[in-house]
Amino acid sequence: MSKPATRSYSRYGQEAVELLGHMIRSARVEREMTITELAERAGVSRGLVHRIESGDMGCSIGAAFEVAAIVGVRLFDAEPTTLTRHLGMVGDKLTLLPKAVRQGQKAVKDDF
Repeated sequence: MSKPATRSYSRYGQEAVELLGHMIRSARVEREMTITELAERAGVSRGLVHRIESGDMGCSIGAAFEVAAIVGVRLFDAEPTTLTRHLGMVGDKLTLLPKAVRQGQKAVKDDF
C-alpha cells in the first residue's frame, strides 16, 4: 500500500502540536538559547527545531519531546518521579492485556 500524498489531521491534534511548538519556542527564548544551541544539545538539525517550533505535524515525536525536555517544557502534569511510577503502572497493565487484538474469525464455508 502506497503512502498517501497528503495526510489529514484532526483539528485537536493540529492545535496540540502548534501549542507545544509555541511553548518550546517561548521557553527557548526565555532561556536565551538560539535554535542552533538547542539543536546541538538535542542532536538534531536546526531545521527540525524550527519545524517543531512552528507546529509541523511531520516531526518525530521523540525529537519534539527531547527538545521540550531540554528547554524545560513539562509534557505531563506529573513530576518526573510520578511519571516513572505511572509508566510502571501502565507497563504492568499492558502485561496483563492480550499481546494483540484480532478481528473475529469468520466461519469458513467449505461444503461445496
